Amino acid sequence: MQGELAKTVLSEFLDRVSTAPASVLLLDYDGTLAPFQTERDRAYPYPQVVPILESIVQGDRTRVIIITGRPVIELKTLLGPLNNLEVWGSHGMERMLPDGSYGKTTIDKEISELLVQAEEWVIAAGLASRAEIKPGGIAIHWRGMPEAEIERVEASTREGWTGLAERPGLKLLEFEAGLELRVARPDKGDVVTAILEDSAANAPIAYLGDDLTDEDAFRVLTGRGLTVLVRPEYRETRASVWLRPPLELIGFLDQWLSCNPA
Repeated sequence: MQGELAKTVLSEFLDRVSTAPASVLLLDYDGTLAPFQTERDRAYPYPQVVPILESIVQGDRTRVIIITGRPVIELKTLLGPLNNLEVWGSHGMERMLPDGSYGKTTIDKEISELLVQAEEWVIAAGLASRAEIKPGGIAIHWRGMPEAEIERVEASTREGWTGLAERPGLKLLEFEAGLELRVARPDKGDVVTAILEDSAANAPIAYLGDDLTDEDAFRVLTGRGLTVLVRPEYRETRASVWLRPPLELIGFLDQWLSCNPA
């Protein structure tokens, strides 16, 4: 949804936020709050994101939650100035509460052994420098590589992992500039389901994301809350509204803050 209709949907939703005693703001990280970077440890948020989110959190009427494929420890570094933030990392395998307490979902032994096999394949294929090992999965990144090399790495990874991905309990995910072999559950949709169960039925809730992995969250939230695709270019999506970063994203967060001033 774009143009005047999208503006109307956003305006009506934010009107609800302004009058509700409590609301929920769910945010993906890479590609949503932060631009993609070849060096993943330098993918800092867009300017203004951190202070606006800090103010929203301090307003004490919005539960702000980051839901990301990254491990929690990486988000703590990239969003260091933010306090009292709830983060679900590794697609829901990890959870850090606002008070800093941390928990992680355990993985079945057989699935863990399959992921070890996947890591061994990565090393044998000479892709260790492109690999990211995280709770419940292993990802291969190819951002910044020449197109011909991307095609080679993607084809090789698909061939090497397809057999493993067909085993019960595992799946192969496509994301922006990479592939990830990971546990089938939880996914971001499962995280949103858990958050909905823990939220008031009438609380306004929004999810902002950019990637194919965010579609599970959009699916769960459809009909219950606002779903927002955040990308420079539009793609087919379950989301109801499209915002371009950073200006339209910042504008939306700013409007949310004005509904819940600190």
